[in-house]
Amino acid sequence: MKELLQLLKQNARLSNAELAAMLGRDEATVARQITELEETGVIRGYSVIVDEELADKDEVSAYIELKVTPQPDCGFDELARMISTFESVESVTLMSGGYDLGITITGTGLRDIASFVAQRLATLNGVLSTRTHFVLKRYKEKGILIQDEISDERGVYL
Repeated sequence: MKELLQLLKQNARLSNAELAAMLGRDEATVARQITELEETGVIRGYSVIVDEELADKDEVSAYIELKVTPQPDCGFDELARMISTFESVESVTLMSGGYDLGITITGTGLRDIASFVAQRLATLNGVLSTRTHFVLKRYKEKGILIQDEISDERGVYL
């Protein structure tokens, strides 16, 4: 199953026949395993990796760290669930270190994200502080290179 999941992470568009050939299994077994992984919730969905710079030059992404107060009886879970309901939020993770929750969001510009942080996140009960990091450029996403070739713009001088 681990090998199957790894192949699907790299390319979820592979057919069952292609996966079976790569894994040395028959197609029916692979189809059954994928169905089982989907039904048990191991596979939650399929997505595409987009070079946002080519697709939408106006879109801005940011990573936001939140320091929060854990709530009685539910810890961080209820606040994380509430934040997950916002449309612009792409991911919410519990983290170790100086901040408790990590949030990845997208917006139509810097002001859009700043407004989201100031009006939606910072005002939530239990949020103590935020730290926002804007994504300037993506090089690799979910194991896939976004930039075909990373160039060194410093130049070579002899």
